[in-house]
Parts: sequence; structure tokens; C-alpha cells
Amino acid sequence: MTFRAAVKWVALLNLAYFGVEFSVATAIGSVSLFADSVDFLEDTSINLLILLGLGWSASRRAKLGMLLAVALLVPGLATLWTAWSKFNSPVAPAPIPLSLTGMGAFAVNFSCALMLVRFRQHSGSLSRAAFLSARNDTVANVGIIAAGLVTAFVWQSAWPDLVVGLAIAAINLHAAKEVWEAARGEHAAEA
Repeated sequence: MTFRAAVKWVALLNLAYFGVEFSVATAIGSVSLFADSVDFLEDTSINLLILLGLGWSASRRAKLGMLLAVALLVPGLATLWTAWSKFNSPVAPAPIPLSLTGMGAFAVNFSCALMLVRFRQHSGSLSRAAFLSARNDTVANVGIIAAGLVTAFVWQSAWPDLVVGLAIAAINLHAAKEVWEAARGEHAAEA
């Protein structure tokens, strides 16, 4: 599979699961699923921008990498807004749909990470952005599954979901920093 084909598949899978996860997040009032669903939409956008930028010069790809780093901040900001709303009304989400939806998200993101792992150094910051998004989302999905299990069997509270949602925001901020640094390095090398 080529990098272009992998990125197309990743974009399609992310768009498809965004709809599923957003619907469940809205239905059960989950901050972590909301954060992850917005992240699926952001990953779709990132992968479409990567497809667009593959034929560009290294300098233009570096600038696109900087734009992608900024785009990685969007899910984190949306999550902080949602978490703030949840603090005012701390109701635990339904744990079984939370865990099951997290498992589906894990399967999608793990598949995407497997498709992208061999290309993570392919086009500098662009391939790095695609791979880091899929890898980080896989880790976040483990947290969502755990939040559902903790809520179901240990502590019927909104806090496990909130903590995971905020952790997803932190992961996105770190990925944005990594992509920004890689893109700046590419831009400096071209200058």
C-alpha cells in the first residue's frame, strides 16, 4: 500500500467513525467520547490536507505541517469547553455504551496506525502528523474503555470520563507541539 492510499483509507475510516462516536457521545453525555469524536473529524481533515500537500514542494509541505499543528489544537480546545460544561452538571455517562464505543474507536485507530506506521518518516511533518494522530488516538481509546469500566464497576461518577477527556486534550497538545517542531525544522532546512 502506498502512503497516498493509506492516507485515503485513514481519512475515510476517521470520517465514518466520527459519526458513530459523536452520536453516542451526544446521547450519553460523554466528555471523552465527544473529545475523541471531534478528534476523528480533525483527523479526517488532517489526512485530507496531507493528500492535498503530497505533491507540493518541501517548503510548502513544511508550511502545511505548521497549519496541521495548529489544527491539532482544535480538539483540545473543544474538549476543554465540553469539560467545563460537564463540571457544571457532573452526571456520569452510561458506562456500557462508553466502553463499547471506545472499543470500536480503538479498532479503527489501531487499524489506521498500522497502515501508517511504516510511513511515519515518509514526508516529514505530514506523515508524522498522520501517524501521531492515529497512535495517540489508540492510546486515548484505551483510556475511554477504562473510564467506562471504572464507571460501571468501581465509581459511578462523571470524573473518570472527565479525566480521560482532559487527558485526550493533553495528548493532542503534545502532538501539536511535535508536528510544529518537525515542520519548523523542515522549513529551516529549506530556507
